[in-house]
Amino acid sequence: MASERLIIFDTTLRDGEQSPGFSMNTDEKLTLARQLAALGVDIIEAGFPIASDDDAHAVKLVAGEIRGPVVAALARCSPADIERAGESLKPAERARIHTFIATSDLHLERKLRITREQCLAALTAGVRQARGYTDDVEFSAEDATRTDMDFLCQVVETAIDAGATTVNLPDTVGYCTPEEIGEFFSAVRARVPNADRAVFSAHCHDDLGLAVANSLAAVQAGVRQVECTINGIGERAGNASLEELVMATRVRRDRLPYETTVRTAELFRTSQLLTTLTNEPVQANKAIVGRNAFAHEAGIHQDGVIKDRRTYEIMRPEDIGVESTLVLGKHSGRHAVKRRCEQLGFELSRYELDRVYRAVIELADRQKQIDDGDVAAIVERIRTEQDAAAPARPEAAAPTA
Repeated sequence: MASERLIIFDTTLRDGEQSPGFSMNTDEKLTLARQLAALGVDIIEAGFPIASDDDAHAVKLVAGEIRGPVVAALARCSPADIERAGESLKPAERARIHTFIATSDLHLERKLRITREQCLAALTAGVRQARGYTDDVEFSAEDATRTDMDFLCQVVETAIDAGATTVNLPDTVGYCTPEEIGEFFSAVRARVPNADRAVFSAHCHDDLGLAVANSLAAVQAGVRQVECTINGIGERAGNASLEELVMATRVRRDRLPYETTVRTAELFRTSQLLTTLTNEPVQANKAIVGRNAFAHEAGIHQDGVIKDRRTYEIMRPEDIGVESTLVLGKHSGRHAVKRRCEQLGFELSRYELDRVYRAVIELADRQKQIDDGDVAAIVERIRTEQDAAAPARPEAAAPTA
């Protein structure tokens, strides 16, 4: 089956950074932008320039330095927003203005307090203004998945006619299920007469823990751009995780035959840089980049991985930039203890291994995990005890005359 190209739109510096606890200063944003370029994402959404002078400055710095990826800036369908975004992106080698307006009746009536007609007029003016700065304009219909389908199709058609080259239909509040969002994108693409003139994009939030699943379902329904963040950070429960999306297409090419430009060996490094910059750790069991993602403590699993790691690993750790870890704990088996001792330079007899293994398990009951220093100390202690317990060798008899 031939692979199709999937565009990776990274919004860590915008949607991710605006979530509580993840804000970054200008230098930190630039540092992460450099790593995102090294990672190989297609588009870096660098910020929301109208939000503050610092944000506008950060976008301008990223636009001036980053080469390769498209640099995008977010703007409401508002003249001041779009002007600020356009000015901030002037130094960019390749620039995109990403403009948006809410389209659900709930947002129109309760938040924006405008009519559907006013919404259509605002998005038309906004997209046209953005096209004055760049030919690469993305339009987003905020709360698209809770928008009346007939009106949404009118919105999409209008945005494309006004000059939008990418149309993003976000699941803003993480409300959809995978089957539902697949049907949603299929319906819009089938009903909008000029749909073939734009790339469709999915931006899924994780309020129900379905952001990655929903994004992949959208891709299978014809979407060719996915919006995501490193470590899945973002508003509330976060966004679709970039590393999970990319590795899903790599591991399951039989079901997801899509190519990306992401250099997967940079995934772990990028994840770790983000945690360093924000001082927000990744949960231990986080898929792909969590510290336990390639760690094995259970004896049966450790034995299998030692013999053939494919028994319990569906991807190669080195493809993400990490190594498998056999964690020594109370569930570990003798094979793992033996392997760790060999890695530390200790060749153990069967008798020594038995004693070391029992000592490791006993210690693990008290402190959960065992590090290399603990193992070395145990081996040395047992060998010292062995030497002390060994019977003294008799001295050789003096020769007779």
